[in-house]
Amino acid sequence: MNENGDLSLIQLFTEADLLVQAIVIGLIAASVWSWAIIVDKVLLYRRVNAQMNRFERVFWSGQSLEELYGSLESRNTTGMAAVFVAAMREWKRSFESGARSPIGLSTRIEKVLDVTISREMERMESRLLFLASTGSAAPFVGLFGTVWGIMVAFQGIANTGSSSLTVVAPGIAQALLATAFGLFAAIPAVVGFNKLSNSASKVGQRLEGFADEFGAILSRQVDERS
Repeated sequence: MNENGDLSLIQLFTEADLLVQAIVIGLIAASVWSWAIIVDKVLLYRRVNAQMNRFERVFWSGQSLEELYGSLESRNTTGMAAVFVAAMREWKRSFESGARSPIGLSTRIEKVLDVTISREMERMESRLLFLASTGSAAPFVGLFGTVWGIMVAFQGIANTGSSSLTVVAPGIAQALLATAFGLFAAIPAVVGFNKLSNSASKVGQRLEGFADEFGAILSRQVDERS
C-alpha cells in the first residue's frame, strides 16, 4: 500500500497468488499479440485496397490484356492482380497446348479464379481467429483468476480469523485484477475482429466482382476464337 492506503496495480500483481499472476501475464501477452494483429491487418487492408485501386485504373484504361499480363507475369502479385495473372496464365496455357473447347476452357478459368480468390482471402483472414478466440475466452479466463483469487483470499481470512475490511479488501482487489485484465484483452480483440472481418469481406466482394467481370471478358474472347 502507498501512504494513503491505496494499492497500486503493480502491488496488486506482486502480492497476488501465483496462478492469478500467471493468468494476468497470459492475458497481457494475448492483448499485445491482438494489438499487433490489428495494426498489421489495418495496414495490410489499406495496402491491398490501394493496390486494387491502381490495378483497376490500369485494367480499365484500355491497355491490352497481353501487355498487362506481360508487365505483371514475373512479379509477386496480390489481390486483383493475382486473380488476373492466374486467369491469364490458364488462358495462355490452354491455347498454347491446342485446347479449343470453349466449355472446358471457361470451366478451368472459373476454377482458377475461385482458387486464387480463396488463397487471397485466406491471406486476408489469417490470424483473425486469434482475435475471435481472445475476445470470447479472455473474460472467462479472467473470471477464473478472480474466482481463484477470492478463494485464496477467503482462505487467508479463515487462517487469520479476522474479517475486517483492511484484511479482506487487498485479497478481493487482487482477485478482481484478473477480471480487469480479461476485459482489457477482450474488448479490443472483439472490436478489432468485427472491424477487420468487415474489411476482409469487402476485399472479398471486390475480388469476386472483378473475377465475374474478367471471366465474362475472357468468355467473350473464347467465343470469338472458337
